[in-house]
Amino acid sequence: MMIRNPILTGFNPDPSICRVGDDFYIATSTFEWFPGVQIHHSRDLANWRLLSRALDRVSQLDMRGCQNSGGIWAPCLTYADGKFWLLYTNVHHHMAGIVMDTPNYMVTADRIEGPWSEPVFLNASGFDPSLFHDDDGRKYVVQMQMGEALTTTRFDGIWLREFDVLKNEWVGKPSKIWEGSAIGITEGPHILKKDGWYYLITAEGGTSMRHAVSVCRSRDLQGPYEIHPDNPFLTSFQKDHLALKSSGHGCFVETPDGEWFTVHLCQRPLQRPGLPVMERETNKSVPLGRETGLQKIRWDADGWPRLAHGDNSPRETVDCELTIHPWPPDVLRDDFDGPSLNHHFQTLREPPDESWFSLNCRKGWVSLRGRDSLASTFDQSLLARRLQHFQASAETCVSFQPWNFKQAAGLIAYYDRFHYHYFHVTSAGEGRVKLGVISFENSKASYVHAVELPIASAEKLFLRMENNDAELRFSWSTDGVVWNEVEHIFDATMLGDWVSPHSNFTGTFWGICCQDLSDRSAWADFDYFDYQPLGGA
Repeated sequence: MMIRNPILTGFNPDPSICRVGDDFYIATSTFEWFPGVQIHHSRDLANWRLLSRALDRVSQLDMRGCQNSGGIWAPCLTYADGKFWLLYTNVHHHMAGIVMDTPNYMVTADRIEGPWSEPVFLNASGFDPSLFHDDDGRKYVVQMQMGEALTTTRFDGIWLREFDVLKNEWVGKPSKIWEGSAIGITEGPHILKKDGWYYLITAEGGTSMRHAVSVCRSRDLQGPYEIHPDNPFLTSFQKDHLALKSSGHGCFVETPDGEWFTVHLCQRPLQRPGLPVMERETNKSVPLGRETGLQKIRWDADGWPRLAHGDNSPRETVDCELTIHPWPPDVLRDDFDGPSLNHHFQTLREPPDESWFSLNCRKGWVSLRGRDSLASTFDQSLLARRLQHFQASAETCVSFQPWNFKQAAGLIAYYDRFHYHYFHVTSAGEGRVKLGVISFENSKASYVHAVELPIASAEKLFLRMENNDAELRFSWSTDGVVWNEVEHIFDATMLGDWVSPHSNFTGTFWGICCQDLSDRSAWADFDYFDYQPLGGA
């Protein structure tokens, strides 16, 4: 069987993989999107289904006020002692130089679908915590540590400390077990024990073009660790011909038949239109964000792992001896007829609450009450799903009766609160509404007017967007049959990694939203949301 990369498309970064019997599970970062930590399930490493999200309560994950690309960073999923263990960071802020607020937590579950326990606080000295289960039953937390403020040491190596999971308390003091290689920016550690060796697998180079997987090993858990003779183990750096860029942040797994693989994050950048073509990330963007890839591993006679194809470059296809195990087709359309949302939907920073979200106010519709603007890190009434394809469409039908210009609702292509295209309905004065697209990139806003209509038309307006690589188009209809295109091509690459001067690590979401900056009384009803791929991955 041939497996095609990426195996998880569209904003599924920092993969942590574990196997239980014949089942494989991958946990990925979700940042400011709620619920937190996506968990995918496979039995053949090729076909994956979104199974659950682990952190579904505010008591586990409180992100109100967190900045762009805050929230969940690099979860670690393991299985031992008959249950699942999940470690994660809830980043409160990360844009103030070397000082960061990065509380780390641990939750457990008897079943991968949950429910997951209330969190145990671990520390806040760094991020990317990982749990290692040694053969003698002892548990160790391994993570990167942030360096001392006002020094040049931002990444202060990999630290290890024993944790007593029965008492939920630390044992002894932490120790630095590895400084990192010359690549630098050492993070994302995992420890694997094999044939008497402790293998430390880390991410290095920063999660962009210089990204890499580094491997070192020791006979003693506490070190010293020796670096792989051919390090880095995996990278795309300075290999402009590769389709999978930014490859790094690896985690190893063995199949029941003894094959070995690593999952890793990767990116597929697009050239930004109208800008000169240059190497690497310059003038490029990654609308789909950081995705998850898979590479096959061999173990050589010297005891070191290497990619099975012989070099350290990621491949787009990988062979695997597992029996193919497809899942039923994924449901991509939500008619809002059931008691719950389609599993692809997420909200920003907080769970849906009946004070602003309802599947019962209007049967067969979802209702959103307008709250803060799209710039807010608090009360955004926005419901969205990942863009997972370079060519895709999304369509909805909205019923909305705004009475002033401070009220709006519609269809949105959203990267973060500084980057979006918003096709919305708002008031145009007494008895009238207008349709248009507001685009926001960094601190610059622009508006493209579409049409002005009688307010009665807003009782049922159909909105659609279509993406073709770098181009995004919007259209509207009053009957769902005859469509009118907005006469402007929008830049889809404005929504993606590498665009902003601020840190950004997520990916484009498509969805629906409502704002009311007057008295928060306006409700918008949406009849359905239909996302469909139009071409390749």
